[in-house]
Amino acid sequence: MQGKILIIDGISTNRIVLKVKLSAALYQVVQASTLKEAMDIIEEDPPDIVLTAMSLPDGTAAQLCRQIYAHNIKITLPVLAIANDNDREARIETLRAGAFDVMEKPVNEALLLGRVRSMIRAHHKFAEWEIRDDTSCALGLAEAPTEFLAPDAISLIGPDASPLQGWVRRLQGQMRGQFSVTLLRDALAGLHKGRLTDAVVLALPDTPAATDDCLRLISAMRASAITRDIALLVIQNTPDPTRATLALDMGADDVMTAGFDAQELAWRLQVLLRRKRQVAKMLHSVRTGLREVVHDPLTQLYNRRYAVPFIARLIDRSVTSKAPFALILADMDHFKRINDQYGHASGDAVLIETASRLRNAVREADMVARIGGEEFVIAMPATDMATARRIADRLCQCISDRPFDVPGAKRPVNITVSLGLAMGGTAADSKQLETVDTVMDRADKALYRAKTQGRNRVTLSRPHSRPAA
Repeated sequence: MQGKILIIDGISTNRIVLKVKLSAALYQVVQASTLKEAMDIIEEDPPDIVLTAMSLPDGTAAQLCRQIYAHNIKITLPVLAIANDNDREARIETLRAGAFDVMEKPVNEALLLGRVRSMIRAHHKFAEWEIRDDTSCALGLAEAPTEFLAPDAISLIGPDASPLQGWVRRLQGQMRGQFSVTLLRDALAGLHKGRLTDAVVLALPDTPAATDDCLRLISAMRASAITRDIALLVIQNTPDPTRATLALDMGADDVMTAGFDAQELAWRLQVLLRRKRQVAKMLHSVRTGLREVVHDPLTQLYNRRYAVPFIARLIDRSVTSKAPFALILADMDHFKRINDQYGHASGDAVLIETASRLRNAVREADMVARIGGEEFVIAMPATDMATARRIADRLCQCISDRPFDVPGAKRPVNITVSLGLAMGGTAADSKQLETVDTVMDRADKALYRAKTQGRNRVTLSRPHSRPAA
């Protein structure tokens, strides 16, 4: 099945007609006859989209939209309303409540299916990010108040600038925005210059050749990494269901088939721009979350979750390239005394400064991670013994040579670190396959020897069993 569609209509024959058309297109269809019945279905097993009559036995399509969003469904469930007549006020109210579109009877079947496909694409953009209001606020995804948002950049594109300039004047009375007019022949190049536009309103001309140019622009925009996420709304001066369907299938987010209407266009644009901001915030949150998964929140170094696979890849590359690598385990000396004497906040400050010094003392290609309370690992690709020893000595000195400014201490505090160095790719026992555990164990034993020999030093790995530290 291509998706699940909820049909809501108090008249059973209307539901049956829609179900036959949608089932033939391989959609799973569920039905409801009232607003209450529909909300029960949405709460229990949400569909991909909703098709509803404008008027229901216990409410309206606008009330349905408001109830959906009032029930903490943060991600917009696409709603398409079907009207019996051209009631402009009811259509505007339904769009204002959050519906994707309002189609009038008789509904063109091809355009209906095109609109359904477009709505399901939009739904799938959100499908993996079903986050309710409380979680959204915790992650910083709550919609920012409009008054604090910079005006959206909106570009009106068409073959003739004069009517578009008139549209701009009328739109300025309906919504905030930085409006610009671009001729169709200059459109694609213009979208890649200056500030990237947030939304495009594309005026579809009546002549077939110019219409084809507009459709090619839609395809080119969606194929470009720079412009593919721009909100795109198409306006037809003359209704043409075939070309409207084609525009939707090629990637238009919305189509107005009845020509320009400033108030309706403003509401449609605001809905598209709100969805665009939601997607951007979610992606930003995901990227931030992914970074936090592999970074230590205190020092901003990598953590063990990142370090272990990195070392594993280092071993694999070393086997293939026959190039040696180096691994250093570093442990701060007598760190517990810092926490005991000055407090854990001071200990955290010392860890942050230590992380900064370690990162600045190694090469760009080297990986530094915090893998324990005061323990760090440094992995160095394509590194011979002499270079590894030189860098290890530098790491030791960068901590010991300059005292730390510790919060709560009357004067700078001398702090040292012990390091265990192990070479990889040139293991003494060439018959034994090197693993992350074995190379880490060799570095750990070398670190233990550095501790027992007086600390504040670098020790090379040698066969040795380590007692408890």
